[in-house]
Amino acid sequence: MIIQAQTGRLKGIVLDDYNLPVANVNIMVLDQATVTDATGFYQMTIPSGKKLTVTFTHISLKKVTATIVLRQNEDYEFNIQMNSVAEQMDEVIIVKGQRRRAEGITIIEPEIIRRIPGANAGVENIIKTLPGVYSNNELSTQYAVRGGNYDENLVYVNEIEVYRPFLVRSGQQEGLSFTNTDLVQNVDFSAGGFQAKYGDKLSSVLDITYRRPTKFAASAEVSLLGGSLSAEAVSKNQKWAAIAGVRYRDNSLLVNSQETETNFKPKFADFQANITYDASTRWQWSFLGNIAQNRYDYTPLSRQTNFGTIDEPIALQVFYEGQEKDRYDTYFGAIKSTFQATDNTTLKFIASAYSTLEQEYFDIFAGYFLGEVDSSIGSDSFGDIKFSRAIGTQLNHARNDLDAVIVNAEVKGFHKLDENEIEWGFKYTREDIRDRVVEWEVIDSAGFSINPPFSGSYNDQPYTPYKGPLVPYQNVRAMNSTIIDRLSGFVQWNRKSTIGEHQVWYNAGVRAHNWTVDDQINPTKNQTVFSPRAQFAIKPDWDKDMVFRVSGGLYHQPPSYRELRDADAKVISDVKAQQSIHLVLSNDYSFKLWDRPFKLISEAYYKSMSDVNTYTLDNVRIRYRADNNAEAYAYGADVRLNGEFVPGTESWLSFGYLKTEENIDDRGFIARPTDQRLKFGVLFQDYMPALPNVKLYLNLVYNTGLPGGSPSYADSYLYQSRLRDYRRADVGFNYVFTDNNNSRPEGHWLKKFKDLSAGLEIFNLFNNQNSITNTWVRDVYTKNQYGIPNYMTTRVFNFKISARL
Repeated sequence: MIIQAQTGRLKGIVLDDYNLPVANVNIMVLDQATVTDATGFYQMTIPSGKKLTVTFTHISLKKVTATIVLRQNEDYEFNIQMNSVAEQMDEVIIVKGQRRRAEGITIIEPEIIRRIPGANAGVENIIKTLPGVYSNNELSTQYAVRGGNYDENLVYVNEIEVYRPFLVRSGQQEGLSFTNTDLVQNVDFSAGGFQAKYGDKLSSVLDITYRRPTKFAASAEVSLLGGSLSAEAVSKNQKWAAIAGVRYRDNSLLVNSQETETNFKPKFADFQANITYDASTRWQWSFLGNIAQNRYDYTPLSRQTNFGTIDEPIALQVFYEGQEKDRYDTYFGAIKSTFQATDNTTLKFIASAYSTLEQEYFDIFAGYFLGEVDSSIGSDSFGDIKFSRAIGTQLNHARNDLDAVIVNAEVKGFHKLDENEIEWGFKYTREDIRDRVVEWEVIDSAGFSINPPFSGSYNDQPYTPYKGPLVPYQNVRAMNSTIIDRLSGFVQWNRKSTIGEHQVWYNAGVRAHNWTVDDQINPTKNQTVFSPRAQFAIKPDWDKDMVFRVSGGLYHQPPSYRELRDADAKVISDVKAQQSIHLVLSNDYSFKLWDRPFKLISEAYYKSMSDVNTYTLDNVRIRYRADNNAEAYAYGADVRLNGEFVPGTESWLSFGYLKTEENIDDRGFIARPTDQRLKFGVLFQDYMPALPNVKLYLNLVYNTGLPGGSPSYADSYLYQSRLRDYRRADVGFNYVFTDNNNSRPEGHWLKKFKDLSAGLEIFNLFNNQNSITNTWVRDVYTKNQYGIPNYMTTRVFNFKISARL
């Protein structure tokens, strides 16, 4: 037995030819062994004062050996780069990441995230190109997965769950995603059938790991949309390591391309830091902190939207008065401690706190004209409204404030027992939320105020004089003070084994979640749910390199505060957890084409949902009915082909088919708000053969239309129209100044840079008109309601410069 006084610690990161981390590298010293994790990081305690041989082996990379002598209690960092080897037996191609393949995890490389253009570039921008992931809003970082909504996706950074603001109602208000891509080391994504160790959501998991620095580095980027700056460093004794980044975002360039003319002054900024400290060879501490301040000042001026048909073109013309002032201040901090009790046992403690102060204030008066458009080519008034069918006004008012504090404390354990692995965790969460909602809307059509349809008073002006009181068409007022206490936990078993010559992976686990809602008005409500989950994967001993996987289980989503609020913003404490039975079948096929690596992933899935909490979707604002009065289903298929279409670059093509419907109060199945049938996505990287320093990056998405929603208080069964298809292409051209750095002499000024590039980005290359929602307008003469599409951004040009030291 080796005692602490006679040992030192060896640690580091293993990279491949492209400086990307390599998982599952075996490291051997004497009779001790360990493997690198998903970030390529390893650490092990070895005898000190002896000359030892360290061997690094990987199934698809060349072996590396090194001789090392550690001093007593030394903490030595040894980073290596392993070269690839063409290792092929008959037609079997050896690839890395077998465990991620077995779990159904999609791995996204950070370099791709940083390079690919998008109106909201970052992790979510890449996620939206994957099959099964849908979004019709380039100004939003939110996405829907396989029929779920924006609230059904888990996001972790360094194993810590992160949150987003509550009051945001449109994508242009969101500002910055929590994830700072300059700090990212590893990104894993699962679109369904995920393991019990992940939390209680119905749709997906995005698991992000921030980089652990090994030496000083820095990066900077500046563009017409803002800028970012990051730096990382380690202490001389290698015990301390820190990485931090600051970002600023201004969406004026994008928002000013929309149909509504505005005075828009957005200010989105945040600061993030991740600090690690090695207290000993077995004990590590880390801190993750984030401060974000978003200011959204909006003064609309006018808008004209043409719609209708060629034979009967119609236009909506709106003139505005008033303004909107929103702010979202969020503060987040987390401490994580990892203790390696033995070589086979690791314990973790995580504590985090999230605080958000939000306000949403607006008073906007809109006068609209709905009329016929002059479509006579050559006419002096071509495109103008020549006859008004309807004249109306509306006044929207809001004074919404929210103050929320969410604290978490969690203990997790990992134990390796021969070929078996046991993971467990227990977590306590307390959510303290104080919320004031004051919203009302007054609608006036041709000088006659319109009462809400359920007010009990029929307004037949001007034919019959109306003598009743004038009331807002929509009026939502609530004052909530809610505390939610949650206890959750999981235990799961993993095993890698063989059946004959075939490799197999097993996973089985169960989650439990208990929550208590106290809103000081309704009786306190306590509920508990259990969620068993399992996965099985097999890699047959075939010539073709394939992995087959089946996964699923019973998934619950205990209601968050947003899900507890009904359409009138009142808290309903006895809302049940939505539940869904998942079944996912998949095939992962790795092969070589043109002597380059490729992978084809195919998945089919089915979800049966009960106790569904139905909702309406307006831009990115979700308003729940909070009554669990529906059942639903979702099924579909996803296919993704990725590989080196161009040597040395990764690109992919994705296709998804989805159908999801809900049955509310046994009235029959209708399309859910996220029923987006077809999806095509392309992410492509290339370079110009004549100018190899010029790189091209293409991000293309096509989605069929979403259901168009319905007017306020209307019966959704009567409004089943769809928005037009979403078509968008973003392209970027970068000139890389450091491509020839290897051939430059020492001392050349470009040698200081790992990367220095300047680029031009074109968002919405083909200038497609994409809509996110409908504005519903009444025609006073025909009594009809028209759904006028709210169009997104047009073609926009952006210039940026980026540098990395």
